[in-house]
Amino acid sequence: MASGGFRIKVVRLIRDEWFLGVSYATIGLFSLLGEHAYSRLSNPFILTAVFCWLFGVVLGSCLNVVRHADGVAEVIGEPYGTLVLTLSVTTIEVTSISAVMLHGANNPTLVRDTLFSVIMVILGGMAGVSLLIGGWRHKEQSYNLQGANSYLGVIIPLAVIALIFPNYTVTTAGPTLSSVQQIFVTVVSAGLYATFLVLQTGRYRGYFTVDGPESAAREMDHPRSLTRHAILLVVYLLPIGLLAEELARPIDYLIETLQFPAELGGVVIAIIVATPEAIGATRAALSNQMQHAVNIFLGSVLSTIGLTVPLMLLISDLTHHVVFLGLSGANNVLLLLTLAVSVVTFASGRTNVLQGAVHVVLFAAFLLLIFEA
Repeated sequence: MASGGFRIKVVRLIRDEWFLGVSYATIGLFSLLGEHAYSRLSNPFILTAVFCWLFGVVLGSCLNVVRHADGVAEVIGEPYGTLVLTLSVTTIEVTSISAVMLHGANNPTLVRDTLFSVIMVILGGMAGVSLLIGGWRHKEQSYNLQGANSYLGVIIPLAVIALIFPNYTVTTAGPTLSSVQQIFVTVVSAGLYATFLVLQTGRYRGYFTVDGPESAAREMDHPRSLTRHAILLVVYLLPIGLLAEELARPIDYLIETLQFPAELGGVVIAIIVATPEAIGATRAALSNQMQHAVNIFLGSVLSTIGLTVPLMLLISDLTHHVVFLGLSGANNVLLLLTLAVSVVTFASGRTNVLQGAVHVVLFAAFLLLIFEA
């Protein structure tokens, strides 16, 4: 009986975690045959196949990371569950940016492009779709106004300091920061994020939860093995760095050889990072759990700025890669507009379809500016 039960557990584990084998097998395959494939990227079919396969495997690994982060969240509850999710995704983001940045020709705008893309994908696309489908099904949905204001109160100054402030400093040429300014941005970003976390998980924990249908729905969740989910979360995280390093090769070819927009690298990373969270936020909105959705997309933006900026400034300094942080052209206006609209959207404690439509329009403007600046 004991061996039969063990066999069932093994079969179930293989059935649930088969993609883990795909991730590690892909690493082995490209370690052996990658150079041969990369030497033939001029063939559009090979380029498409290599890019799509690597993109799909990285994205699939990220989806499984988020799945196990959600498993941890079900056990430990809010706001710690969302915190585990956002920290996991931030790890993916930093790993992916570093892998792409350290390959091919130096792309000084990659960090900036990725940060801006993540903000627009989340506050534009993810928030817009969540509000649209949630409002369509439930008309109006409620969330804790104090929590949303707390998020935005930190997001707005950090976003402006990181992505607009460098355009107006004169100590260094171009949209860059001096050493002292980098230290200031690093300390301020990490410090404000740490302060936010202390308050979110302590004195003001109630700001990030809401009473009613959402609380009842969360209470019905069945606890799962915390240890199992935590271990598998880490195991799925480990190959992402190597997979992103392989994905950097076709991305570099598209940008450097085929002259695709330089923002492509940032957009690809943003899609990889945001898609798992977008799925989680959409499901939450459909289930009338808007507070959970708000925690996901606002928490993701905050962790992207609060953690990714300091880490990438540190990595760029250690690797001697120049980083341009200041946005250019119309993107400055679009960022400020998106932040302003987000303040209006999350100013009442209730959401509706119209607000979702506005955010989707902002996301469409972002996509337009990539190709028609």
